[in-house]
Amino acid sequence: MTIFAASAREEIADFLDALLTVYVIVIIAWIVVSFVFAMGVRMPYNRGVNAVLDFLRDTANPWLSLFRRLPLQIGPLDLSPIVAIIVLQIVGGIVIGLIRP
Repeated sequence: MTIFAASAREEIADFLDALLTVYVIVIIAWIVVSFVFAMGVRMPYNRGVNAVLDFLRDTANPWLSLFRRLPLQIGPLDLSPIVAIIVLQIVGGIVIGLIRP
């Protein structure tokens, strides 16, 4: 029974690790898209592109909005996404370390 429990804990830890990796990729993608839009590049109206952009915004903004309240701007440079990714990696590593046997 303990072998099964250890295996299940390992699988849950691996799933959480993959989930955190995907979430970091989504945040980075949203940062890149936001930067491209800030540079003045606009994509023509396209339902598929708008769906992807809406997905990126709706998934990245709840976590990033927690850190945008903090004074993390140096001139035009916003450091809140970097801090958000670092905090996500640290907290995720702690949680995964507690789950993994």
